[in-house]
Amino acid sequence: MSESLSNVTSSSGPSSSAGAPPGGSRPRVAIVGGGVIGLALAWRLARAGCPVDLFDAGETGQGASRAAAGMLAACAEAEPGEEGLMALNRASQALWPQFAAEMEAQTGLAVDLRTEGTLTIALTADDLARLKHLHALQTSLGLPVEWLGAAEVRRREPYLSPRLAGAVLTPEDHQVDNRKVAVALKAAALAAGARLHEHCPVTRVETQGARVRGVVAGGALHDADQVVLAAGAWSRGIDISPAAPLPVRPIKGQMLALRMDPAAPILSHVLWAPGAYLVPRRDGRLIIGATTEEKGFDTDLTAGGQLALLTNAWRALPTLEELSIVEQWVGFRPGSRDDAPILGPSAQVEGLVYATGHHRNGILLLPVTTQVIADLVLEGRMAPVAVPFGAARFQPRAAAE
Repeated sequence: MSESLSNVTSSSGPSSSAGAPPGGSRPRVAIVGGGVIGLALAWRLARAGCPVDLFDAGETGQGASRAAAGMLAACAEAEPGEEGLMALNRASQALWPQFAAEMEAQTGLAVDLRTEGTLTIALTADDLARLKHLHALQTSLGLPVEWLGAAEVRRREPYLSPRLAGAVLTPEDHQVDNRKVAVALKAAALAAGARLHEHCPVTRVETQGARVRGVVAGGALHDADQVVLAAGAWSRGIDISPAAPLPVRPIKGQMLALRMDPAAPILSHVLWAPGAYLVPRRDGRLIIGATTEEKGFDTDLTAGGQLALLTNAWRALPTLEELSIVEQWVGFRPGSRDDAPILGPSAQVEGLVYATGHHRNGILLLPVTTQVIADLVLEGRMAPVAVPFGAARFQPRAAAE
């Protein structure tokens, strides 16, 4: 990645035991997990001269990275008490245009970064009260937002419900086609010389004393100086002892896609409606999501889940009832105990680095996570914006404080 991308997040922060081995040679890196974060790190580190091996239990890019909607919604999803996460989200949001351009320049593959912005709408009086509260919060945080009356919203999106009461426009909340991102990152990683081991699950991180030796995958030890755990919702299933297991769990989400006419789409902005979001793609797909279910790795699509999504989407955009359903699927967000990512070095195992727990923000946080973790592996230091998201915050003493 370019120097300008590095400048956004790299800074003199706390040092760690991660970094190049003595003598100045680049570290051998094993990456556990082949989602977009693992693939982007493989690309970045291989380009920097590291020998990189990436391991995935299935095919790369086919887990949460494929299931996502690709929203870059740092402003629309602002919540009270998440100011630290907001800073990280906004830092990553600012990196996305250049990150996308670099992927496309490296591979010749489009990733469809769209910049129409996001509309969060209200349909009822109760919706309107909640939306005004959200707008006040966004304004107090200094976020770029604009209140729109119903007439103006329908001028921009004429197929929305006539019951529309108002909306907030977040013009910097864009979207990207996450599936195309995964394809491009795989191509970029391979072109940079990273070795991808698909259908090769890692069972444990091998240690000697309290130092990484490598990973055990396919019954064999693969040597490494640094191991990056980027296995998303599956991170807790990797044996990292003597380090404590990470508090990461799967949060099930059901989604579906409808087919619009690409030449005459019924929606152009990303839309947050009460009970559902809708994301229009350039190829005519209209993504609708997503349920939030604490059901472990349950892959079942349910009538209730799909009905709720379609009903809430239809209330906002009634003309979608004529569209064909082209796909339905389930994904698993990697949720941490506080719904924020886990980034940085392990305190118990030297050479073990975490890049997981991104919950609903994995695509949004992709550029900043890539830069922060690559800088940690290569230079041994963390960017200040990422320091609050270390695993140590889940230790009993940290929690008590």
